Amino acid sequence: MGAILNALFAVTIIFFTISSPTHGYDPLDPFGKIIIKWDLLQSLPGHHTVQVTIENKQEYRHVEKPGWKLSWHWENKEVIWGMTGAETTEQGNCSAFAASDNLPHCCLRRPTIVDLLPGAPYNMQVSNCCRGGVLTSMSQDSINHVSAFHMTIGSFPDEDTGEFIMPYDFDIGVPGYTCDNATSVTPTKFSTNKGRHKTQALATWEAVCVYSQFRSSQSPKCCVSLSAFYNQTIVPCPVCSCGCSSSHCVKPGETPPYLEQKHDPDEEVSPVVQCTKHMCPIHIHWHVKVNYREYWRVKITATNYNTMKNYSDWNLVVLHPNLKSVQQVFSFNYKSLTPYHDGINDTGIFWGVKFYNDVLLQAGEIGNVQTELLLKKDMGNFTFREGWAFPRRILFNGDECVMPSPDDYPRLPSSASSSSSFSSSVVSFDTILFCFLLLLLLA
Repeated sequence: MGAILNALFAVTIIFFTISSPTHGYDPLDPFGKIIIKWDLLQSLPGHHTVQVTIENKQEYRHVEKPGWKLSWHWENKEVIWGMTGAETTEQGNCSAFAASDNLPHCCLRRPTIVDLLPGAPYNMQVSNCCRGGVLTSMSQDSINHVSAFHMTIGSFPDEDTGEFIMPYDFDIGVPGYTCDNATSVTPTKFSTNKGRHKTQALATWEAVCVYSQFRSSQSPKCCVSLSAFYNQTIVPCPVCSCGCSSSHCVKPGETPPYLEQKHDPDEEVSPVVQCTKHMCPIHIHWHVKVNYREYWRVKITATNYNTMKNYSDWNLVVLHPNLKSVQQVFSFNYKSLTPYHDGINDTGIFWGVKFYNDVLLQAGEIGNVQTELLLKKDMGNFTFREGWAFPRRILFNGDECVMPSPDDYPRLPSSASSSSSFSSSVVSFDTILFCFLLLLLLA
């Protein structure tokens, strides 16, 4: 019996370890990653043409402004002669080509590439370019989650011009992501003439980047508060959910000088939040609103306390056992997430309606978005007892939000509603059965 208990304990520890946000693995999106693909289209001595594609294969994490900044390290002394669909941030020292009619686009050993902005000249564009480095998530947008650009690559005059060699040490320049080195994969095939003819890359490599919330920020970025119609208590976000420093918080009515200063649009601005007990940029409130005979209703509100940022294409991921019975969602888009395709349907993603509430504005009177959802009761497990009506997990833009302690969840009054009596009896029977089986094992 002791061996069995030790084995169960070990499995539990392993489960919570791999589920930890400090690692790249995400149990709600186990196949989520960003892939950097290099297709060698043409290769001549001293002259190589490649297509680089960045694909966001994450269900709910997206790359928002200021966008990706792709960098790598050349194996030898390569130079970029020309680019379309993107550009480097610096040219570097190209004095070795002073005698040439034209200078290379970039001579740095480690170049940094940025996407072109919308409205770039047509002759500089390629397919899937020119969105300022923004990549949507796959659930929210199945088209704009890909970026691409073309490069013509050569080498310095004193270098031996041989075959193309893949660079290494990739970085997409977005906090929280780490990338491995590229590996050779099956060459990509391209369709032309409306699919009637297919061409093939000479060679293809892929580098994979994964996200870690801990690498992105050592402090959480959001928190959750709870309330219900059957209890007057509002359970707030835990104190200091996102840290306790008040040196960069804004008191009501104040506008510190640094808020009026100009900031580099290509750099992520550090949050400056309104002064609260939780000190989080984002606050999510879950309210159990109404109880009907066959349905129950929930109101969700997301409030932006960050005075420095609008959140474009925001999303919420919620884990709750009754999401399999969602009947209607008001004013938000909604999609079920079933990462394991095994019938478990307790997770869903919410996001704003385009041109209506897809941007969560910075702190202020209109710095919030809200919706209500109607869920059908499953009498086999429905109950308002013991905090069942509240979510197990909530994520904002792919980052885990701090939840209140389950001991603090709003409880039913002593005279519990009859709607939960059936499910309570089911739970009680299951508990008795479990205790009986445990006694048999210990006997």
